[in-house]
Amino acid sequence: MESSLPQLFNNAKPFLAVILVQFGYAAMSIIAKFALNQGMSPHVLVVYRMAVASALIAPFAIVLERKSRPKMTLTIFAKIMLISLLEPVLDHNLYYTGLKYTTATFTTAMCNLLPTFTFAMACIFKLERVEIRRVHSQAKVVGTMVTVGGAMVMTLIKGPVLELPWTKGRNHLDQSGASGGHEHDLMKGTLMLMAGCCCWSCFIISQAVILKSYPAKLSLAALICTMGTVEGTILAFAVEWRNTSVWLFHLDSKFIAALYGGMISAFAVTTLGSVMKKRGPVFVSAFNPLSLVIVAILGSFLLAEEICLGRVIGSIIIVIGLYLVLWGKSKDEPQSKPDSTLVRADQQMATINDEIQSSSPWMRTEGHP
Repeated sequence: MESSLPQLFNNAKPFLAVILVQFGYAAMSIIAKFALNQGMSPHVLVVYRMAVASALIAPFAIVLERKSRPKMTLTIFAKIMLISLLEPVLDHNLYYTGLKYTTATFTTAMCNLLPTFTFAMACIFKLERVEIRRVHSQAKVVGTMVTVGGAMVMTLIKGPVLELPWTKGRNHLDQSGASGGHEHDLMKGTLMLMAGCCCWSCFIISQAVILKSYPAKLSLAALICTMGTVEGTILAFAVEWRNTSVWLFHLDSKFIAALYGGMISAFAVTTLGSVMKKRGPVFVSAFNPLSLVIVAILGSFLLAEEICLGRVIGSIIIVIGLYLVLWGKSKDEPQSKPDSTLVRADQQMATINDEIQSSSPWMRTEGHP
């Protein structure tokens, strides 16, 4: 019995790790939304978050990969600069601006479109083979259409407000409400979130190419975060040049959002990389909708966000589409291997990186957890 307890805990560690990361990301969405509601610039939030992530990841990259890090060339450095524009600069700026215009729950649900966008772009660039006569390929195609349909339902259909036990009698903050201005903000936020997913997908595909010539995952993550900080600072200065006060913050929600965002990014890179090495990318991806449930509960409780029937139905449709795509990915034999992974600088998304690598043989790089 004594020996079975450590074995049981060892078997449960991947589940506990992934659940902990999902709670971490859910908390990040709530904290970031609260900071944005308090007037924090989304562009400045990206800069500070990436600066913290760089400071946390760089020491590990310097120490752990000092002997295995390949030589940096001008070509590789230029490629890193370019993909850093996609992620974190464009992607994160679009994400946080979309979050500002919508709600934490809506944004988290829309992020589940990422596997669909990545699969579609991999097909466009002929990195993914679709054998339409096979069931698993049909599942991926149908899942793609289902997730897009769910996003349209979330955007276009509001429906009645669902009253939860802890929301009865409270005034809700509806940032996607019935007025024309709010509907306009919702549409802008939706387009920004979808554009952010496109940037994220392009980054995933581009990063796989770079990892073939520069297979030091932690060093690459640190360089991407560092370059993203520099490029994001330039963008933030260009956008906020008339309002320099946005760079000032105190020990408040803005400081917590920047610090916690960088910490969760660094934590997710290491934690999910280890879990995916043992259990594979589909295992990690299957837990992504958990953060949606957590954010919906916390958002309604802490931010007084409305939970509308149309949004709930749209979220469910997106999750169904997500699982169809993931099921199709899991049946990609014999390409799918748990230890064949790519690691990204920010999570929710290290997961999808590995999914694409699993299904595209030319992206496979040996020795990457």
